[in-house]
Amino acid sequence: MPAITCIEDLRRLYERRVPRMFYDYAETGSWTEQTFRENTTDFQKIYLRQRVAVDMAGRSTATQMVGQDVSMPVALAPVGLTGMQCADGEIKAARAAEKFGVPFTLSTLSICSIEDVAENTSKPFWFQVYTLRDEDFMKRLFERAKAAKCSALVITVDLQMMGQRHKDIKNGLSAPPKLTLKSVANMATKVQWGLGMLGTKRREFRNVVGHASGVSDASSLTKWTAEAFDPSLDWEKIREFRKMWDGPVIIKGIIDPRDAKEAVNVGADAIVVSNHGGRQLDGALSSIRALPEIMDAVGDKIEVHLDSGIRTGQDILKAVSMGAKGVMIGRSFVYGLGAMGEDGVTKALEILHKELDTSMALCGRRDVKTLDRDILMIPEGFSGRWES
Repeated sequence: MPAITCIEDLRRLYERRVPRMFYDYAETGSWTEQTFRENTTDFQKIYLRQRVAVDMAGRSTATQMVGQDVSMPVALAPVGLTGMQCADGEIKAARAAEKFGVPFTLSTLSICSIEDVAENTSKPFWFQVYTLRDEDFMKRLFERAKAAKCSALVITVDLQMMGQRHKDIKNGLSAPPKLTLKSVANMATKVQWGLGMLGTKRREFRNVVGHASGVSDASSLTKWTAEAFDPSLDWEKIREFRKMWDGPVIIKGIIDPRDAKEAVNVGADAIVVSNHGGRQLDGALSSIRALPEIMDAVGDKIEVHLDSGIRTGQDILKAVSMGAKGVMIGRSFVYGLGAMGEDGVTKALEILHKELDTSMALCGRRDVKTLDRDILMIPEGFSGRWES
């Protein structure tokens, strides 16, 4: 195997090892994919200030996210279908995150269930929920997360309806995958992936099947999923969800300062500046461009995290230096998982940590908690000067 030195190396290996429909699920955006692309390219417009003759010994990337000690300001984002990227994928990613000392967030639409992950890890993980129509299912989902001792709840608010993702539609994406001549031919070339899937019983949305009313198999699941998301979501409903959870609540999917202020008003402990990885509203601002204005609006009132576009440790450095308390990574860990399983997730975290640590030192800082905008060169008008 060639030397793996960056996240892009993992992505290339991932592309070779995972069936096309699941690779496309991760590596795609909605409509023209403008926002998907700019989530990463906008980071490149921010430059770093190199400093010299500064004591770089005794560096630390350790900090806290929602009161939890972390080895670096990173959490694994909730990613649906992770268990189809690699057999038992959520369990493997959670184990890697636990060993590395960063939070793992389990998606409601995961392949491995809350109970599966809890039984195979020793520390609490975060749990993500969508705002769904089925109120009884939601209440029981919260109770299951509490029983599993999940340490934070992440409420995703930017998926009231699905943005159109052309590749997913054309690939007939589903869990288990739809077996067409094309998909079977492609899966037949992914021997390692196929053997893993044959060796596990976890191949469907186990948080839903057998738990949601009327959902007992793949066919009933498809109908439930198509009607599950609640288009009538408003801040009052989010306030009610907040009351159902005793621990920290993180609201994910904020891209406008006005919505950030609403999140403060409903009592959230943190927000995640995110455009769903460019998979919802195409043409929306990249998360890193939206961050400065949100920090100016609420940065002293609530903890702010950033998601979407993180591919390097320097991206983490830039986000934290602009005020974010931490970041979430989705695709970066999925690449590693699909490429090499649990070891691949660990490799992704090691790469990001080394890049963060080295770049921080070369900017003249020894502690991630001291990062600020002084180490950045941000182009004029980066956060946007728009006509009202």
